[in-house]
Amino acid sequence: MRLKGKTAIITGGGEGIGKATALLFCKEGAKVGITGRTKKKLDEVVKEARGSGEIIAFPGDVSKEEDVKRIVDEFVKRFKNIDILFNNAGVLEVGTVTTTSVEAWDKIIDINVKGTFLMSKYVLPHMLENGGGSIINNSSVLGFIGCQNTVAYNTSKGAIMQFTRSLALDHAKQGIRVNTICPGFIKTKMNEDFIGNPPDAQKQLDEIAAGLVPMGKRGEPDDIAYALLYLASDESKYVTGASIVVDGGWTAY
Repeated sequence: MRLKGKTAIITGGGEGIGKATALLFCKEGAKVGITGRTKKKLDEVVKEARGSGEIIAFPGDVSKEEDVKRIVDEFVKRFKNIDILFNNAGVLEVGTVTTTSVEAWDKIIDINVKGTFLMSKYVLPHMLENGGGSIINNSSVLGFIGCQNTVAYNTSKGAIMQFTRSLALDHAKQGIRVNTICPGFIKTKMNEDFIGNPPDAQKQLDEIAAGLVPMGKRGEPDDIAYALLYLASDESKYVTGASIVVDGGWTAY
């Protein structure tokens, strides 16, 4: 078991990549706390947990400082320390700079960027107290390349990559490793939202992936979870400030 004896907080843990990662980390021996705004989804993940680890739900909104403080305090009270933080919570709304509302912009930046900042701000002192830890931030291939009609989301993912580099440099000599995972075209609800949730969404998405991704298909949430397992484990003890791309070759063009 690659995470035996370790503890982890995963934001946005109720579905998609967050859910797949929580289940894998539990299987690999970690005690995992999952956060999210929908308690029902979190509870369903807890019920699916298998392996020698444990998953506990800590409902809350990462864009709200009081929620973040409470989540971190409750997690530490339960598990004593924090070894791993996966800042995964994120939202997407389509729009150009002229069609994106101020409300939509604020929502995306608050959850995707501010949420990552707040969780890191309140988790990192516990990691320092315990001599180290691994923070992993969820960016995207869209932190590297552009995409039409998603100006706010693209901006947030670019910000996450720079935040990661800054945090990695600030704490490299204190035992804190900070890295970014950059998923490509993965089978998550966010893809369906991007194309407007038509009845044949899965067919359309598969056709898009066939023309866009060199490997010709969308990835599974597990494909990202296994890369995260490496970054969370001691196997990546000399890796910090890195951006790990898992995209079926999309950015190789």
